[in-house]
Amino acid sequence: MAILVTGGLGYIGSHTVVELLNNGFEVVIVDDLSNSERFILKNIEEITGKKPAFYPFDLKRRELLTQVFDAYHIEGCINFAAYKAVGESQLKPVDYYENNLFSLINILQECKERSISNFIFSSSCTVYGQAEVMPINENTPLKLPESVYGKTKQMGEEILVDFAKAYNRKITLLRYFNPIGAHPSGLIGELPIGVPSNLVPYVMQTAAGIREKLSVWGNDYDTEDGTPIRDYVYVVDLAKAHVDALKKLMNNSSEESVIDIYNLGTGKGSSVLEVVKAFENANHVEVPYQICARREGDITTAYANADKAERELHWKSETSLEESLRTVWQWQNYLNSRNA
Repeated sequence: MAILVTGGLGYIGSHTVVELLNNGFEVVIVDDLSNSERFILKNIEEITGKKPAFYPFDLKRRELLTQVFDAYHIEGCINFAAYKAVGESQLKPVDYYENNLFSLINILQECKERSISNFIFSSSCTVYGQAEVMPINENTPLKLPESVYGKTKQMGEEILVDFAKAYNRKITLLRYFNPIGAHPSGLIGELPIGVPSNLVPYVMQTAAGIREKLSVWGNDYDTEDGTPIRDYVYVVDLAKAHVDALKKLMNNSSEESVIDIYNLGTGKGSSVLEVVKAFENANHVEVPYQICARREGDITTAYANADKAERELHWKSETSLEESLRTVWQWQNYLNSRNA
């Protein structure tokens, strides 16, 4: 019995693979390495003492995916495979729709033909758009997302709900808020390929002198310091939630469709400038920054009510912002040593 993890060498995917292996699951990874590098596979083995199977190809190539399903008894799937940069998605909408949705549909075609259930989808709080009430719970009305990236996540959720209902399958939609941090070993973390689009890798590179200044996209939002507020959740905590969600699906013997939806966050919001200050305090470094114009697709405020995940999955993120940011600096030091 194996769990297929698509995008399993990416940021959240690699941490989830570690947690799956540590919980005794056999793991098969498919990843085209567009958001990762092969050394992450070696480091996963170093952390866990186990080597997952790995297939480097684009999930839009259905014939290669079929070969993987033929080779293993796949019992469940966790899909992380997606382009994920909000700003870039506005510039390359067709690429985002093609990659994020075609790959999902190919996986579901294989699951449909082989009667495979237990599907976990890596979704996002962007499906809520700019919610009117905080914190955001799972019953918060979905709005048209501000970004193309968010739209692909909302469409992906709709496809999965239809899939579950039509074929009596079990699915979980995990709506992440803003993942940060790195594994405590310092061996896996978020790889900043090109200019980082997420805040914390940009902060990390600026502190390391790789970038001259951090660009803060707007300081005229309706928040205390004028910068957007997000709910920053530690990536290892997030990875553990996937294992909890998978076990819950696999233990559910219902013959009917199951559609579970969970928000994954801390329930606390932090502004961009608060994150910068917390990073400086945690790691005793300076992060120079400059205020720039707003970035298209960004919303003002988003933080989670994750009570449902705590109640049903017995999951809660308890890692503080500063603790998470300390692991980021450890990861940057590892990257520096690799590149030396």
